[in-house]
Parts: sequence; C-alpha cells; structure tokens
Amino acid sequence: MNPSRFASLVLMPLCALATAAAADLPSLRQQGTATQLIVDGRPFLIRGGELSNSHGEPAYLRPFWAKLRGLNLNTVVAPVYWDVVEPAEGRFDWASVDGLLADARANDLRLVLLWFGSWKNSMSCYAPAWVKTDTKRFPRSRNSAGQLMEILTPFDATNRDTDARAFAALMRHLRETDTARTVVLVQVENEIGMIPEARDRHPAADAAFAAPVPAELMSYLTAHRDTLAPELRERWTAHGARAAGTWTEVFGESPATSELFMAWFFGRYTDAVAKAGRAEYALPLFANAALIRPGYLPGQYPSAGPLPHLIDVWRAAAPTLDFISPDIYFPNFTEWADRYTRSGNPLFVPEALRSTDAAVNNLYTFGARSGIGFAPFGIESIGEPAATMLRASNDLIRQLTPLIVAHQGKGTMTALLPPAAEQRKPHEVLFGGVVLGTTYERLEAPGLADGVINESGDRSASRAPLPAGAIVIQLGPDEFLFGGIGVTVTFAAPTPGDPILGILNCAEGRYVDGQWQHLRWLNGDQTHQGRHLRLEPGRFTLQRIKLYRYR
Repeated sequence: MNPSRFASLVLMPLCALATAAAADLPSLRQQGTATQLIVDGRPFLIRGGELSNSHGEPAYLRPFWAKLRGLNLNTVVAPVYWDVVEPAEGRFDWASVDGLLADARANDLRLVLLWFGSWKNSMSCYAPAWVKTDTKRFPRSRNSAGQLMEILTPFDATNRDTDARAFAALMRHLRETDTARTVVLVQVENEIGMIPEARDRHPAADAAFAAPVPAELMSYLTAHRDTLAPELRERWTAHGARAAGTWTEVFGESPATSELFMAWFFGRYTDAVAKAGRAEYALPLFANAALIRPGYLPGQYPSAGPLPHLIDVWRAAAPTLDFISPDIYFPNFTEWADRYTRSGNPLFVPEALRSTDAAVNNLYTFGARSGIGFAPFGIESIGEPAATMLRASNDLIRQLTPLIVAHQGKGTMTALLPPAAEQRKPHEVLFGGVVLGTTYERLEAPGLADGVINESGDRSASRAPLPAGAIVIQLGPDEFLFGGIGVTVTFAAPTPGDPILGILNCAEGRYVDGQWQHLRWLNGDQTHQGRHLRLEPGRFTLQRIKLYRYR
C-alpha cells in the first residue's frame, strides 16, 4: 500500500501533501492540525464561487467576470468537459480551457478546475459521443433487471484507461500552458455515485462481489482499526472483524455492504485517473460527493462516493487523492463540515447553497475548521440579498487572511453559527478559557437602540431573514477579535466561583495590509453598558474586545 498522500492521512498529521514539481507550484502544507493551500509560496484561502454546469464556456461566461470580481472572489471553480475537449478520440481541442485561463488571468482570479469525465452527478452525461454510442467497447453499468444505465461501469479497464488518458492530456496541457499558475486545485470526476440501486449488476461487478474483499482493503482495515470511521468499524466488527472473506462474509448482507463494495471500485478507478494526471502535472487533487438526505439508503442517493462514512475505503482505494470534499446544500452545514474534518481530512467546500447563509458558512469553514476554501454554486446567478452579504463576508475574509493563516491549526480560532434553525437559548461555546454565550439575530430590527437584542419574534414580510454568525480569533489572554453579523456575545468564566469577566474596552475597526485600523470605541450603548459584544444584523463588522476579571 502506498503510504503517501490520501492514504497517509491517518498515519502522519492526518494530511496528504501534494508534491510540487517546482518551487512555485500550488501545493499543500501542514500547519499544526490544519492543511494550508500554498500558492506563490504563501498560504492561500479560496474565496470561491462555482459556476453552473453549463456556464464554463468562455464566450458565454465572459459577461459575468465583472460580477464575479465584484463579489470579492479570488477563485472561480469551473468545469472542464470531456466531450468538449476530446470531440474525437485522441484529438483534443483546448480552446475552452485556454479561454478560461486567459479570462481568469485578465480578471486577477485563480481557478479550481473540475474534470467532468466518466461521471458527473453519478451519470456519464459528459462522456464524448464516441464513448456513449459504443456500448460494446465502453460498457455501461446494469441494474438488477439487466438493463443498461447511463453510467459507465467502473469494472471495465477500457473505460478507466480512456478517461485516464484524457485527464492526463488535460494536466499535461496545463503544465505546458499555465505558466502563471492560475489553476490551484483540480477535482477528479464530479459527485461519483451509484443510483437508483446500491450496486452495479454488470457481469464483471457480480463476479467481483462474489470474490474475496481485496487484500489491500483488508490490510488497511487491520492497520487502521482504531482510527476507522465509526460507521465502518462498527459494521466490520459486528461481523467478526474478519481478516479475509467475500464482501458479504466480511460486512454482512445489506445495501451498506453494496455501497462499501462500489466505493472500493469507484475509488480504484478514480485513483487510476488521478495518478495518470499527477504523472503529468503535480497539482493537488481531490474528489467531491453529493450528500445524503436524512433516512435515505444506499441507492436512493448517489451512494459509494467520497462520503465521510466511506473515507477509509476511499483512502485505501485512491491514495493519489489529497482529500475529499462535500457539496453542502442542506441546512445542517456545521454537521457536514465537521464530519469532513474527521481524522484530519482538510475541508474544502467546492459547492454550497448560494443563500444568504453562504455568507456565514464561509466564516465557519475558515474559522472553526481551518478550511482551504468555500464556494457557493451557480455563483454567476447569485441574486440579492445573498450577493451583498457574500460580498461583505468575502471582504472580511480578505482583511483577515494574514490572521487566519497564522492561527490555522493552533486552537486559537473558532466560529459561531446557530446550532439549530431556531436558537432562542444562548449558544454556549468554551473558547480561550472563556464561555461565549451567543444569541443570533436573523432579522433586521430597525429603530431599536444600539445594543438591544431583538426578542420580538416578529417575522413580517417586510423584514427579510439575514445571516448570523461570526469568526473568532484569540489575540491574547482575554483578548479576542470577532468578525461577522447578527451575533451578541456575553462572557463568563467556565468555573463557578472564578472571578467575574467584564469588558475593559471594545473597538470597531478594519484590517489594512494586515494592520488593525481603529474606527471607533464601542463602550457605551453599543456594548449594552459593558454587558456584551454585539455584531449588529444587516452588516458585517470587525470588533476587538479586551476583557478583565474582578470579584
């Protein structure tokens, strides 16, 4: 088993580092418990936005670049279509890729490229026509009735090798033409998964399912037994933690076993594609996943993709990948973000709902999880008020980038988001030796005096819901920086009988070139006469607060 990269995440500091072929090539670096993306020799936070699937062609996209710049993005996440770049086998047309590169450079933006190859949202809709129409040479998955599906089977070497050659050609082209290092990450395939049944019924798949579980996977499970994802460990140990056997002997007879089986073979196929690309150009590589709706079983969602409960299978099967990523469209953002950082996987969110909450979900990505980046989907179509909120939030992240990268992986940074849709009771978080009692204001409250929390519960149509959340950085003992919107925080000692915490001073300001620029003191009504810190709803602000202790 290759002990490097993705497979080594549970052995080293739980991070895979992409090997740079040149000193200035984008790469990954470990800092404490965090993984940093290094671009031009410095840590780089992706303030991103992903294009809609059909908006990646340069001529169509060109009118949107000014809007993208205006959102304070520094990176656009853009698809590369296999059917467009290889219209005939072995003949490549790079006009669409070159146009993206040129326009991104002209607008001072970086790119994350998404390889829409064998699979996009489970289906093989971006395979070239010469692949789609030759089902004998490029066989499809089959359902339990034996019918062909619009999914290339991962159990065929021709499918795999043809995709791998195309991806290698893309990476070679980037190596030869992207001398400005515009592309910082590349995603291999898109939302891989099996649907509407839990596993492929192609004859080769049936034969593999009846065969012993591959020795490489069994060796991995045995070596990492104590650090496996709990769902996998429980299923394996519930059936005797066998060191060998068929899939049903090792994991039991269930849709979950079918999902583990498919995850292994999807992972092996993806690793072959990734490995071919990395041999040409050593950029960091990742794979993304569509998430699971509550109560859904394998096959009812795109199952067997790089999901958190399958992370160990993917690590063993696809060691060339540097990490896996979630596409988060569900309201429980923090839950999914947290699950994707189990056992050291770096957090990059390449797709997210472009609601107003995107403006605070990115604060959580960077603050609570020391993430690589965050990108709402369909960014060229974002409307108001989400656009205004995201623009302001990205500006805040831009100001704080030197501080964020300095505090990543050190336990001196966190973020506050409502743990439930209706969080009326203060949300208590122990951080920096202080209990932060946080309430969230999701609605504007015009006419209320500064420092007054809106408790009316009025949800009239004239008052739109706003995001609420904050990033928090500990600057020193009892000294903190808060950046965000719609949160009010009180401060208490963690142990009864400890000295009382009071506010010594509180100031609003900005960071300019990494230096704090004071705007105004907030020691009167704005702090409710020394009772709390308040980031008012409706606008993103930065406040520095110094506490003191007394009896």
